[in-house]
Amino acid sequence: MRSLQSLQHSISEAFSKTGFGHEPLRLYAPISYTLDQGGKRLRPLLVLMSCDLFGGDPDRAIFPAMGVEIFHNFTLLHDDIMDNAPLRRGRATVHQKWGTNAAILSGDTMFVLAYEYVAKTDPELLPMVLDLFNDTARKVCEGQQYDMDFETQKDVTIDDYMLMIRLKTAVLIACSLRLGAILAKANPVYAEKIYDFGIELGLAFQLQDDYLDAFGDSSKFGKAIGGDIATNKKTFLYIKAFELARGDRRIHLTNYFFDKEIDNGKKIAGIIDIYKQLEIDEITRRQIGYHHQKAMDIFRSIPLKPDAIAEMTELMQEMLGRER
Repeated sequence: MRSLQSLQHSISEAFSKTGFGHEPLRLYAPISYTLDQGGKRLRPLLVLMSCDLFGGDPDRAIFPAMGVEIFHNFTLLHDDIMDNAPLRRGRATVHQKWGTNAAILSGDTMFVLAYEYVAKTDPELLPMVLDLFNDTARKVCEGQQYDMDFETQKDVTIDDYMLMIRLKTAVLIACSLRLGAILAKANPVYAEKIYDFGIELGLAFQLQDDYLDAFGDSSKFGKAIGGDIATNKKTFLYIKAFELARGDRRIHLTNYFFDKEIDNGKKIAGIIDIYKQLEIDEITRRQIGYHHQKAMDIFRSIPLKPDAIAEMTELMQEMLGRER
């Protein structure tokens, strides 16, 4: 079993050799800019780890893993346009730097590049790989549409929200793990289990992101605290707060979210204070713990070597114990 550090090095080295800087420059420069930001590169790491877990050769999974990462970054680039976000990972977003039209076209090109890399796999396995990738890409788009619908939808339930983050976030994490299993020619039963594990892990991961937006340390989180609050984003915290708030708390919560005259700093501080009064921080942590435990139960049902279990457990702790 290769170490996390070794697999991360393989991913970094592979991306350093891509050379997306050719002409036309205004098409490829935003792509290089996006991919050079690095980020956690969690999804390609999961592909390689899963392949290794099931006895495959991670080096033969590197191109499909890169395809998953390129696809993920394509979705972020287009999300930033839809959200009119000024920053991504502490730097100007592509549409801010090059303009919306350039960002759309570069994102479209990344979508094509993702397929090119995913297709660089064992021809025998390619139909299964493409079926998985196509299904995942469609579901991610469905999740994004639900997320946009929530902006104008008055009543969004916790179940609605959990379905949305399952599609928008969790399925790509699950896809990464199942892809690695397919490339290792794992038992289909175990490939299905590792996918289910990824769904629960992805749900916990997104809930952790929601939590950090309100209760994280901005110097470690990598972006300003309260971004979701400032944009009235219907996160788990938002929905749960309106579900629990009564009387004056509900009135104040409504005023903070919907009075456009309130200063953003005052709005964020006021809503976080109400969240604390309602113990939304504790409720969210318990929900994260619930999905973490479900993920671990599924993972432990797969017969794996102790060192493989230790490596995946370490990565899970990094994902769910992160501060950014």
